[in-house]
Amino acid sequence: MLRVIVTALTVAHASDGLPVKAPTSVGMSESRLETIDRVVTRGISAGGYPGAAVVVGRKGAAVWQKGFGHLSWGPDAASVVTNKTIYDIASLSKVVGTTSAIMLLYDEKKIDLDAPVFRYLPAFSGGNKDKVTVRQLLTHRSGLPAGRDIWRVARSPEQARDMVLNTPLEYVPDTHYVYSDLGADLLGFIVETVSGERMDQFLEHRLFQPLGMTDTYYRPADSLRYRIAPTELNPPRGYPLRGEVHDENAYALGGVAGHAGLFSTAADLSIFAQMMLNKGEYQGKHIFTDSTVDLFTRRMIGHRALGWDTADGDFGSGQYLTEKSYGHTGFTGTSLWIDPDREMFVILLTNRVHAATAYRPAKVISDVRSDLSDAAVLAVMDSPQGVTEMPVLFRADRAVGWNVPIKPVRAKSRLASRGTVVRSSRVKKGKSSKSSAVKKKHPVSAKKKKSKS
Repeated sequence: MLRVIVTALTVAHASDGLPVKAPTSVGMSESRLETIDRVVTRGISAGGYPGAAVVVGRKGAAVWQKGFGHLSWGPDAASVVTNKTIYDIASLSKVVGTTSAIMLLYDEKKIDLDAPVFRYLPAFSGGNKDKVTVRQLLTHRSGLPAGRDIWRVARSPEQARDMVLNTPLEYVPDTHYVYSDLGADLLGFIVETVSGERMDQFLEHRLFQPLGMTDTYYRPADSLRYRIAPTELNPPRGYPLRGEVHDENAYALGGVAGHAGLFSTAADLSIFAQMMLNKGEYQGKHIFTDSTVDLFTRRMIGHRALGWDTADGDFGSGQYLTEKSYGHTGFTGTSLWIDPDREMFVILLTNRVHAATAYRPAKVISDVRSDLSDAAVLAVMDSPQGVTEMPVLFRADRAVGWNVPIKPVRAKSRLASRGTVVRSSRVKKGKSSKSSAVKKKHPVSAKKKKSKS
Protein backbone atom coordinates (compact mmCIF):
# COMPACT_ATOMS: atom_id res chain seq x y z
CA MET A 1 0.00 0.00 0.00
CA LEU A 2 1.25 3.47 -0.91
CA ARG A 3 2.27 5.46 2.14
CA VAL A 4 1.64 9.18 1.68
CA ILE A 5 3.81 11.62 3.60
CA VAL A 6 1.85 14.53 5.04
CA THR A 7 3.86 17.53 6.14
CA ALA A 8 2.40 20.15 8.44
CA LEU A 9 3.81 23.49 7.44
CA THR A 10 4.65 26.44 9.63
CA VAL A 11 5.54 29.95 8.56
CA ALA A 12 8.55 31.77 9.99
CA HIS A 13 8.80 34.82 7.73
CA ALA A 14 6.30 37.04 5.94
CA SER A 15 7.76 36.05 2.55
CA ASP A 16 6.82 32.44 3.30
CA GLY A 17 3.12 33.19 3.24
CA LEU A 18 0.50 34.26 5.76
CA PRO A 19 0.88 33.93 9.52
CA VAL A 20 -0.39 30.60 10.82
CA LYS A 21 -3.21 30.49 13.36
CA ALA A 22 -5.19 27.69 14.97
CA PRO A 23 -8.48 27.03 13.15
CA THR A 24 -10.51 27.68 16.30
CA SER A 25 -9.06 31.20 16.56
CA VAL A 26 -10.84 32.16 13.32
CA GLY A 27 -14.06 30.24 13.90
CA MET A 28 -13.19 26.96 12.18
CA SER A 29 -13.26 23.34 13.31
CA GLU A 30 -9.93 21.52 13.30
CA SER A 31 -11.61 18.10 13.31
CA ARG A 32 -13.62 19.00 10.22
CA LEU A 33 -10.55 20.33 8.43
CA GLU A 34 -8.90 16.94 8.95
CA THR A 35 -11.20 15.67 6.20
CA ILE A 36 -8.91 17.52 3.79
CA ASP A 37 -6.02 15.19 4.62
CA ARG A 38 -8.10 12.12 3.82
CA VAL A 39 -9.42 13.55 0.56
CA VAL A 40 -6.08 14.78 -0.81
CA THR A 41 -4.29 11.57 0.23
CA ARG A 42 -6.90 9.44 -1.56
CA GLY A 43 -6.14 11.33 -4.76
CA ILE A 44 -2.47 10.39 -4.44
CA SER A 45 -3.23 6.76 -3.56
CA ALA A 46 -5.49 6.52 -6.61
CA GLY A 47 -2.66 7.63 -8.89
CA GLY A 48 -4.12 11.03 -9.69
CA TYR A 49 -1.01 13.05 -8.75
CA PRO A 50 2.23 12.36 -6.83
CA GLY A 51 1.88 15.23 -4.37
CA ALA A 52 -0.09 18.34 -3.44
CA ALA A 53 0.20 21.59 -1.53
CA VAL A 54 -2.89 22.91 0.25
CA VAL A 55 -3.63 26.15 2.03
CA VAL A 56 -6.94 27.11 3.61
CA GLY A 57 -6.93 30.67 4.87
CA ARG A 58 -9.42 32.70 6.85
CA LYS A 59 -9.48 36.17 8.38
CA GLY A 60 -5.91 36.96 7.45
CA ALA A 61 -4.28 33.70 8.53
CA ALA A 62 -3.38 30.29 7.12
CA VAL A 63 -5.30 27.77 9.22
CA TRP A 64 -4.65 24.54 7.29
CA GLN A 65 -1.38 24.51 5.42
CA LYS A 66 0.09 21.16 4.45
CA GLY A 67 2.14 19.32 1.90
CA PHE A 68 1.19 15.83 0.75
CA GLY A 69 3.31 13.23 -1.03
CA HIS A 70 6.32 13.92 -3.24
CA LEU A 71 7.27 16.00 -6.23
CA SER A 72 7.30 12.90 -8.45
CA TRP A 73 6.40 9.20 -8.41
CA GLY A 74 8.64 6.30 -7.53
CA PRO A 75 10.56 4.95 -4.54
CA ASP A 76 13.47 7.32 -5.28
CA ALA A 77 11.28 10.42 -5.10
CA ALA A 78 12.95 11.92 -2.06
CA SER A 79 11.64 15.48 -2.26
CA VAL A 80 8.45 15.97 -0.25
CA VAL A 81 5.96 18.68 -1.09
CA THR A 82 5.90 21.83 1.06
CA ASN A 83 4.25 25.22 0.78
CA LYS A 84 7.46 26.38 -0.95
CA THR A 85 7.27 23.75 -3.71
CA ILE A 86 7.03 25.58 -7.03
CA TYR A 87 4.26 24.49 -9.40
CA ASP A 88 3.38 25.31 -12.99
CA ILE A 89 -0.04 26.84 -12.26
CA ALA A 90 -1.28 26.71 -15.89
CA SER A 91 -4.53 28.67 -16.36
CA LEU A 92 -4.31 30.22 -12.92
CA SER A 93 -1.91 32.45 -14.86
CA LYS A 94 -4.99 33.99 -16.49
CA VAL A 95 -6.14 35.52 -13.21
CA VAL A 96 -3.04 35.81 -10.99
CA GLY A 97 -1.04 37.21 -13.91
CA THR A 98 -2.96 38.52 -16.92
CA THR A 99 -6.17 39.71 -15.26
CA SER A 100 -4.18 41.35 -12.46
CA ALA A 101 -2.14 43.25 -15.05
CA ILE A 102 -5.33 44.43 -16.77
CA MET A 103 -6.71 45.52 -13.39
CA LEU A 104 -3.60 47.56 -12.67
CA LEU A 105 -3.84 49.37 -16.00
CA TYR A 106 -7.59 49.82 -15.63
CA ASP A 107 -7.04 51.48 -12.25
CA GLU A 108 -4.70 53.93 -13.99
CA LYS A 109 -7.35 54.62 -16.68
CA LYS A 110 -4.99 53.33 -19.35
CA ILE A 111 -7.43 50.66 -20.53
CA ASP A 112 -11.08 51.09 -21.46
CA LEU A 113 -12.88 47.78 -21.06
CA ASP A 114 -15.42 48.67 -23.73
CA ALA A 115 -12.89 49.90 -26.25
CA PRO A 116 -12.30 47.77 -29.34
CA VAL A 117 -9.24 45.57 -29.10
CA PHE A 118 -7.78 47.06 -32.28
CA ARG A 119 -7.34 50.38 -30.44
CA TYR A 120 -4.48 48.70 -28.58
CA LEU A 121 -3.59 46.04 -31.17
CA PRO A 122 -4.05 47.51 -34.67
CA ALA A 123 -3.00 44.20 -36.26
CA PHE A 124 -6.12 42.57 -34.81
CA SER A 125 -8.49 43.53 -37.62
CA GLY A 126 -10.79 42.19 -40.29
CA GLY A 127 -13.83 39.91 -40.23
CA ASN A 128 -15.82 41.49 -37.39
CA LYS A 129 -12.71 41.91 -35.23
CA ASP A 130 -13.41 45.65 -35.00
CA LYS A 131 -16.42 44.73 -32.84
CA VAL A 132 -14.41 42.77 -30.25
CA THR A 133 -13.89 44.63 -26.97
CA VAL A 134 -11.49 44.12 -24.09
CA ARG A 135 -14.45 43.18 -21.89
CA GLN A 136 -15.43 40.40 -24.29
CA LEU A 137 -11.92 38.97 -24.13
CA LEU A 138 -12.19 38.90 -20.34
CA THR A 139 -15.57 37.12 -20.40
CA HIS A 140 -14.63 34.73 -23.25
CA ARG A 141 -17.30 36.13 -25.57
CA SER A 142 -15.03 37.56 -28.27
CA GLY A 143 -15.93 35.13 -31.05
CA LEU A 144 -12.46 33.60 -31.04
CA PRO A 145 -12.09 29.82 -31.08
CA ALA A 146 -10.94 27.97 -27.98
CA GLY A 147 -7.46 27.55 -29.35
CA ARG A 148 -5.31 26.42 -32.23
CA ASP A 149 -2.11 24.40 -32.43
CA ILE A 150 0.23 27.33 -32.87
CA TRP A 151 3.10 25.31 -31.44
CA ARG A 152 3.04 22.95 -34.42
CA VAL A 153 3.78 25.77 -36.89
CA ALA A 154 5.45 28.71 -35.15
CA ARG A 155 9.25 28.76 -35.21
CA SER A 156 9.64 31.85 -33.02
CA PRO A 157 7.66 33.78 -30.36
CA GLU A 158 7.13 36.54 -32.94
CA GLN A 159 5.56 34.11 -35.40
CA ALA A 160 3.41 32.64 -32.64
CA ARG A 161 2.22 36.14 -31.70
CA ASP A 162 1.32 36.89 -35.33
CA MET A 163 -0.66 33.66 -35.54
CA VAL A 164 -2.71 34.64 -32.48
CA LEU A 165 -3.41 38.10 -33.90
CA ASN A 166 -4.39 36.67 -37.28
CA THR A 167 -6.73 33.98 -35.96
CA PRO A 168 -10.15 34.56 -37.57
CA LEU A 169 -13.29 34.79 -35.46
CA GLU A 170 -15.63 31.81 -35.52
CA TYR A 171 -18.69 33.59 -34.10
CA VAL A 172 -20.17 37.06 -33.98
CA PRO A 173 -18.73 38.82 -30.90
CA ASP A 174 -20.83 38.74 -27.72
CA THR A 175 -23.19 36.01 -28.97
CA HIS A 176 -21.45 32.87 -27.67
CA TYR A 177 -19.35 31.82 -24.70
CA VAL A 178 -16.20 29.93 -25.72
CA TYR A 179 -13.41 29.57 -23.17
CA SER A 180 -10.50 30.84 -25.23
CA ASP A 181 -6.77 30.72 -24.54
CA LEU A 182 -6.31 32.93 -27.60
CA GLY A 183 -8.41 35.67 -26.04
CA ALA A 184 -6.25 35.55 -22.92
CA ASP A 185 -3.14 35.83 -25.10
CA LEU A 186 -4.55 38.98 -26.70
CA LEU A 187 -5.05 40.43 -23.22
CA GLY A 188 -1.39 39.75 -22.54
CA PHE A 189 -0.44 41.56 -25.75
CA ILE A 190 -2.58 44.53 -24.67
CA VAL A 191 -0.77 44.66 -21.33
CA GLU A 192 2.58 44.76 -23.10
CA THR A 193 1.47 47.41 -25.60
CA VAL A 194 -0.07 49.72 -23.01
CA SER A 195 2.62 49.29 -20.34
CA GLY A 196 5.54 49.31 -22.75
CA GLU A 197 7.04 46.29 -20.96
CA ARG A 198 7.01 42.52 -21.26
CA MET A 199 4.19 41.21 -19.12
CA ASP A 200 6.49 39.27 -16.80
CA GLN A 201 8.55 42.40 -16.13
CA PHE A 202 5.47 44.53 -15.56
CA LEU A 203 3.99 42.07 -13.08
CA GLU A 204 7.28 41.59 -11.27
CA HIS A 205 7.61 45.21 -10.18
CA ARG A 206 3.92 46.09 -9.99
CA LEU A 207 2.51 43.00 -8.24
CA PHE A 208 4.90 40.27 -7.17
CA GLN A 209 7.64 42.39 -5.57
CA PRO A 210 5.27 44.72 -3.65
CA LEU A 211 3.44 41.69 -2.20
CA GLY A 212 6.61 39.81 -1.34
CA MET A 213 5.68 36.99 -3.74
CA THR A 214 9.32 36.03 -4.18
CA ASP A 215 8.59 32.59 -5.68
CA THR A 216 6.21 33.66 -8.43
CA TYR A 217 7.59 34.11 -11.92
CA TYR A 218 7.48 33.17 -15.58
CA ARG A 219 10.46 31.15 -16.84
CA PRO A 220 12.00 30.24 -13.45
CA ALA A 221 15.78 30.02 -13.22
CA ASP A 222 17.51 26.66 -13.64
CA SER A 223 18.86 27.00 -10.09
CA LEU A 224 15.29 26.47 -8.81
CA ARG A 225 14.69 23.15 -10.58
CA TYR A 226 15.13 21.12 -7.39
CA ARG A 227 12.09 22.87 -5.89
CA ILE A 228 9.90 22.66 -8.99
CA ALA A 229 7.33 19.89 -9.39
CA PRO A 230 7.87 18.22 -12.78
CA THR A 231 5.02 18.04 -15.27
CA GLU A 232 4.89 15.90 -18.41
CA LEU A 233 7.42 13.12 -18.92
CA ASN A 234 6.96 12.67 -22.67
CA PRO A 235 5.67 15.86 -24.27
CA PRO A 236 6.00 16.77 -27.97
CA ARG A 237 9.24 18.60 -27.08
CA GLY A 238 10.80 15.18 -26.54
CA TYR A 239 12.14 15.58 -23.00
CA PRO A 240 10.67 15.63 -19.47
CA LEU A 241 9.45 19.04 -18.36
CA ARG A 242 10.60 20.61 -15.11
CA GLY A 243 10.73 24.37 -14.79
CA GLU A 244 9.61 24.84 -18.39
CA VAL A 245 5.97 25.72 -19.06
CA HIS A 246 3.83 22.67 -19.75
CA ASP A 247 1.45 24.34 -22.21
CA GLU A 248 2.76 24.02 -25.75
CA ASN A 249 1.38 27.31 -27.07
CA ALA A 250 2.73 29.21 -24.06
CA TYR A 251 6.13 27.66 -24.79
CA ALA A 252 5.85 28.73 -28.44
CA LEU A 253 5.16 32.29 -27.24
CA GLY A 254 8.42 32.29 -25.32
CA GLY A 255 7.14 31.07 -21.95
CA VAL A 256 5.29 34.31 -21.15
CA ALA A 257 1.68 34.14 -22.34
CA GLY A 258 -1.67 35.52 -21.35
CA HIS A 259 -3.18 32.07 -20.92
CA ALA A 260 -0.35 30.19 -19.13
CA GLY A 261 3.30 30.28 -18.12
CA LEU A 262 3.28 31.37 -14.48
CA PHE A 263 4.97 29.32 -11.75
CA SER A 264 4.18 29.87 -8.07
CA THR A 265 3.91 28.33 -4.61
CA ALA A 266 1.05 27.79 -2.19
CA ALA A 267 2.71 30.31 0.15
CA ASP A 268 2.83 33.05 -2.48
CA LEU A 269 -0.69 32.40 -3.70
CA SER A 270 -2.00 32.67 -0.14
CA ILE A 271 -0.61 36.23 -0.03
CA PHE A 272 -2.27 37.02 -3.35
CA ALA A 273 -5.60 35.55 -2.18
CA GLN A 274 -5.51 37.55 1.04
CA MET A 275 -4.78 40.72 -0.92
CA MET A 276 -7.89 40.05 -3.02
CA LEU A 277 -9.96 39.43 0.13
CA ASN A 278 -8.65 42.76 1.45
CA LYS A 279 -10.00 44.49 -1.69
CA GLY A 280 -6.58 45.10 -3.18
CA GLU A 281 -4.53 45.91 -0.07
CA TYR A 282 -1.92 43.88 1.82
CA GLN A 283 0.27 45.01 4.71
CA GLY A 284 -0.17 48.66 3.85
CA LYS A 285 0.49 48.22 0.13
CA HIS A 286 -2.42 49.16 -2.15
CA ILE A 287 -2.31 47.10 -5.32
CA PHE A 288 -5.85 47.65 -6.65
CA THR A 289 -8.68 49.98 -5.69
CA ASP A 290 -11.54 48.25 -3.90
CA SER A 291 -13.97 49.26 -6.66
CA THR A 292 -11.78 47.53 -9.26
CA VAL A 293 -11.67 44.32 -7.22
CA ASP A 294 -15.47 44.43 -6.90
CA LEU A 295 -15.91 45.04 -10.63
CA PHE A 296 -13.61 42.28 -11.86
CA THR A 297 -14.82 39.60 -9.42
CA ARG A 298 -18.57 40.22 -9.85
CA ARG A 299 -20.45 37.72 -12.00
CA MET A 300 -21.24 39.39 -15.31
CA ILE A 301 -22.97 36.89 -17.53
CA GLY A 302 -23.44 33.17 -17.06
CA HIS A 303 -20.76 32.03 -14.63
CA ARG A 304 -18.01 34.43 -15.74
CA ALA A 305 -16.70 37.55 -14.08
CA LEU A 306 -14.00 39.70 -15.74
CA GLY A 307 -11.14 37.28 -16.21
CA TRP A 308 -12.22 35.31 -13.14
CA ASP A 309 -14.61 32.39 -12.97
CA THR A 310 -17.28 32.19 -10.28
CA ALA A 311 -18.46 29.27 -8.17
CA ASP A 312 -21.45 27.53 -9.69
CA GLY A 313 -21.43 24.21 -7.86
CA ASP A 314 -19.47 22.46 -10.59
CA PHE A 315 -15.99 22.07 -12.10
CA GLY A 316 -14.08 21.82 -8.87
CA SER A 317 -15.61 24.64 -6.82
CA GLY A 318 -17.75 22.38 -4.64
CA GLN A 319 -21.33 23.11 -3.65
CA TYR A 320 -21.03 25.31 -0.55
CA LEU A 321 -19.16 28.44 -1.66
CA THR A 322 -21.34 31.54 -1.63
CA GLU A 323 -22.63 33.31 -4.74
CA LYS A 324 -19.96 36.00 -4.44
CA SER A 325 -17.13 33.46 -4.55
CA TYR A 326 -14.69 33.59 -7.44
CA GLY A 327 -11.64 31.64 -8.56
CA HIS A 328 -10.08 29.63 -11.36
CA THR A 329 -8.51 26.28 -12.16
CA GLY A 330 -5.42 25.19 -14.07
CA PHE A 331 -4.92 22.18 -16.33
CA THR A 332 -1.84 20.96 -14.46
CA GLY A 333 -4.05 20.31 -11.42
CA THR A 334 -4.28 23.65 -9.67
CA SER A 335 -7.11 25.76 -8.27
CA LEU A 336 -7.79 28.86 -6.21
CA TRP A 337 -11.21 29.78 -4.78
CA ILE A 338 -11.94 32.92 -2.77
CA ASP A 339 -15.13 33.42 -0.71
CA PRO A 340 -15.46 37.08 0.40
CA ASP A 341 -18.60 36.46 2.45
CA ARG A 342 -16.76 33.95 4.67
CA GLU A 343 -13.43 35.82 4.47
CA MET A 344 -11.68 32.65 3.32
CA PHE A 345 -9.80 31.06 0.43
CA VAL A 346 -8.79 27.55 -0.64
CA ILE A 347 -5.66 26.73 -2.65
CA LEU A 348 -4.73 23.38 -4.22
CA LEU A 349 -1.56 22.85 -6.23
CA THR A 350 -0.70 19.51 -7.85
CA ASN A 351 1.18 18.23 -10.90
CA ARG A 352 -1.47 15.76 -12.02
CA VAL A 353 -0.07 15.77 -15.58
CA HIS A 354 3.08 14.03 -14.27
CA ALA A 355 2.72 10.36 -15.22
CA ALA A 356 -0.64 9.89 -13.50
CA THR A 357 -1.53 6.21 -13.20
CA ALA A 358 -5.28 6.69 -12.71
CA TYR A 359 -7.32 6.03 -15.83
CA ARG A 360 -9.09 9.35 -15.35
CA PRO A 361 -6.79 11.80 -13.57
CA ALA A 362 -9.03 14.68 -14.68
CA LYS A 363 -11.93 13.12 -12.75
CA VAL A 364 -9.72 12.55 -9.73
CA ILE A 365 -8.56 16.17 -9.59
CA SER A 366 -12.06 17.54 -10.20
CA ASP A 367 -13.50 15.53 -7.31
CA VAL A 368 -10.61 16.37 -4.99
CA ARG A 369 -10.97 20.07 -5.78
CA SER A 370 -14.66 19.96 -4.95
CA ASP A 371 -14.12 17.95 -1.78
CA LEU A 372 -11.36 20.28 -0.61
CA SER A 373 -13.59 23.31 -1.09
CA ASP A 374 -16.55 21.63 0.60
CA ALA A 375 -14.52 20.42 3.58
CA ALA A 376 -13.02 23.87 4.10
CA VAL A 377 -16.37 25.66 3.94
CA LEU A 378 -18.09 23.12 6.19
CA ALA A 379 -15.38 23.71 8.80
CA VAL A 380 -16.62 27.29 9.29
CA MET A 381 -18.48 27.23 12.58
CA ASP A 382 -19.52 30.89 12.94
CA SER A 383 -21.55 31.32 9.75
CA PRO A 384 -24.78 33.33 10.15
CA GLN A 385 -26.50 30.61 8.12
CA GLY A 386 -25.62 28.06 10.76
CA VAL A 387 -23.45 24.95 10.68
CA THR A 388 -24.08 22.37 7.98
CA GLU A 389 -23.75 18.69 8.81
CA MET A 390 -20.66 17.00 7.38
CA PRO A 391 -21.29 14.30 4.76
CA VAL A 392 -20.36 10.78 5.82
CA LEU A 393 -18.68 10.20 2.47
CA PHE A 394 -17.07 12.70 0.13
CA ARG A 395 -16.50 12.27 -3.61
CA ALA A 396 -12.98 10.98 -2.99
CA ASP A 397 -14.35 8.31 -0.66
CA ARG A 398 -16.66 7.01 -3.38
CA ALA A 399 -14.11 7.54 -6.21
CA VAL A 400 -16.83 7.08 -8.82
CA GLY A 401 -15.31 6.71 -12.28
CA TRP A 402 -11.74 7.32 -11.16
CA ASN A 403 -10.33 4.15 -12.67
CA VAL A 404 -12.83 3.30 -15.36
CA PRO A 405 -11.06 3.06 -18.73
CA ILE A 406 -12.03 5.85 -21.11
CA LYS A 407 -13.82 4.57 -24.20
CA PRO A 408 -12.97 6.37 -27.44
CA VAL A 409 -15.92 8.35 -28.76
CA ARG A 410 -16.27 9.30 -32.41
CA ALA A 411 -16.78 13.05 -32.72
CA LYS A 412 -20.18 14.01 -34.14
CA SER A 413 -18.93 17.28 -35.62
CA ARG A 414 -15.86 19.44 -36.00
CA LEU A 415 -16.71 21.33 -32.82
CA ALA A 416 -17.46 18.15 -30.92
CA SER A 417 -14.09 16.74 -31.89
CA ARG A 418 -12.44 19.77 -30.30
CA GLY A 419 -14.53 19.57 -27.15
CA THR A 420 -15.59 23.19 -27.46
CA VAL A 421 -18.78 24.36 -25.82
CA VAL A 422 -20.64 26.85 -27.94
CA ARG A 423 -23.86 28.30 -26.63
CA SER A 424 -25.99 31.13 -27.95
CA SER A 425 -26.45 33.51 -25.07
CA ARG A 426 -29.94 34.26 -23.86
CA VAL A 427 -28.69 35.53 -20.53
CA LYS A 428 -28.94 39.23 -19.88
CA LYS A 429 -25.82 40.97 -18.68
CA GLY A 430 -25.62 41.38 -14.96
CA LYS A 431 -27.86 38.41 -14.21
CA SER A 432 -26.35 36.55 -11.26
CA SER A 433 -28.60 33.53 -10.98
CA LYS A 434 -26.65 30.29 -10.82
CA SER A 435 -29.28 28.63 -12.93
CA SER A 436 -28.21 30.83 -15.83
CA ALA A 437 -24.58 29.66 -15.73
CA VAL A 438 -23.34 28.07 -18.93
CA LYS A 439 -21.15 25.08 -18.21
CA LYS A 440 -17.66 25.40 -19.55
CA LYS A 441 -15.05 23.30 -21.29
CA HIS A 442 -11.33 23.75 -21.74
CA PRO A 443 -9.66 24.00 -25.13
CA VAL A 444 -8.70 20.79 -26.88
CA SER A 445 -5.64 20.48 -29.05
CA ALA A 446 -4.77 17.81 -31.56
CA LYS A 447 -2.05 16.68 -29.18
CA LYS A 448 -4.32 15.67 -26.33
CA LYS A 449 -7.82 16.24 -25.10
CA LYS A 450 -7.78 18.78 -22.30
CA SER A 451 -10.79 19.04 -20.06
CA LYS A 452 -10.99 22.24 -18.04
CA SER A 453 -9.30 20.96 -14.93
